[in-house]
Amino acid sequence: MEAVLTHLREAIERGDLTAGDRLPSEAQLSREYQVSRSVVREALRGLQALGLTVSRTGRGTFVTASGPPENPTFGGYSAQHLLEARRHVEVPVAGYAALRRSDEELARLTGLADRMDAETGEAAWVALDSQFHVAIARASGNPVFAKVIEEIRDALARQSAFLNRLGDRRRASNDEHRRIVAAITERAESVAVAEMATHLDHVEQTLITIVRPARETDAETRPTA
Repeated sequence: MEAVLTHLREAIERGDLTAGDRLPSEAQLSREYQVSRSVVREALRGLQALGLTVSRTGRGTFVTASGPPENPTFGGYSAQHLLEARRHVEVPVAGYAALRRSDEELARLTGLADRMDAETGEAAWVALDSQFHVAIARASGNPVFAKVIEEIRDALARQSAFLNRLGDRRRASNDEHRRIVAAITERAESVAVAEMATHLDHVEQTLITIVRPARETDAETRPTA
């Protein structure tokens, strides 16, 4: 899927495919790349997530831009705004959760982490991920924090799906979630804060890598002769 996605993305960014062009059908792309139609479908979803194409029912997939947006949106919120808000809310919330969580709330967090480790379905994992972040906010003991995270829950789910599809974040997220739960279990406020901050740092870095591929970033930072 990544190979097909990369090839199509590069064709769009080079200008081989321009805004308004219709991509070949799933069947044609499947034959061209010698992969299953399900692989092609996932690659096309990735292009849509990047804002490069749009799917029109009964008509096909059309190119909408020459390059991905620098600041993609999730549920009406830009990635930049979402991350800024999450840093100011979820980082201190993790510390409060470590200090105030009940045994029942800890059991729920642990259970959600277990289920995410075992889950293989993308949509189900994304739903569990948003539940996990809401559960931490509730464990903080402050209903205002819980309300804020509930408000952006759909945006969190959309962002999570984007990162998983294009950045393969699931395994790393599971590990980071485990470390957050461990800190909350030990009532280690400063550690919980640090682990949540690290989690969001990795989210941001993955977003940057997706929007601005490593080869582009390398070219910009490579010293000149």
